[in-house]
Amino acid sequence: MERMIQNRVAVEGSSVVVDVYGDPDGPAIVVIPGVMSDSAAWSEVARHLRGWRTVAVVNRRGRHPSGPLTDAYDVQTEVLDAETVLRQFSDVRTLFGWSYGGLIALHLATAIPVAHLIAYEPIMAPFGAAALPDLKGAYEAGDLDRSVEVALGQVTGMPGPVIESLRSDATLWAGLRGLSSPIYHETRSVNDAPQPDEFARQAARIDLIVGERNRGRAPYGTTFDDVARHTPRAVVHELAGQAHLAHLEGPDRLGALVSRLRHAAV
Repeated sequence: MERMIQNRVAVEGSSVVVDVYGDPDGPAIVVIPGVMSDSAAWSEVARHLRGWRTVAVVNRRGRHPSGPLTDAYDVQTEVLDAETVLRQFSDVRTLFGWSYGGLIALHLATAIPVAHLIAYEPIMAPFGAAALPDLKGAYEAGDLDRSVEVALGQVTGMPGPVIESLRSDATLWAGLRGLSSPIYHETRSVNDAPQPDEFARQAARIDLIVGERNRGRAPYGTTFDDVARHTPRAVVHELAGQAHLAHLEGPDRLGALVSRLRHAAV
């Protein structure tokens, strides 16, 4: 899908921009990215999705050009935002969430009926909790470089030399800085979120995906296992050769798997 339009959707106290590929309002998949990601990072995946006439990628609040987080921000804020976005389309067939976006999607499908839910490496508490004091300090100091360092090093477990190699790429580092401003509040919201006995109780079908390179490994593989235990009706799939950033490292493979799951759900 090459054609894309952007729609701004008013949500409580803010706004979100939705990138819509293909038909403006056909049978749709709605994509919810996670932390340190935006809708632009999902453009290649969107172009590899097949089986929906409409692909809608949410640029969540707190990242340009969407509006701010607002003071009362928590997971429920995101759930209500996602519900508002879903109401913009007449025929949502699939809800897809990545990482924190997967947690948002799981909570939404616990609250309202969803025909088909797919989540790639969703996270849940405790995730990144030990990093919260340093993330808070960086946020209060307005130090975006420190926010990125803490997020990559303490939350994802990235080695120091790898972080420094990323810093050496000025364009890449600037992009990470731009996405890091909401990370303290987002990480706190993950750890403050209610934990239902069963996620996605109102989803007719649930598919969870884990990258092969993360299977059983902290932090993403272990939190995935926690989510899977709280989602007993889910079918678990493994994406060969991939880790958490499959949307950047293998958008064609991720798009193909998600598309296959759509056909399996029909």
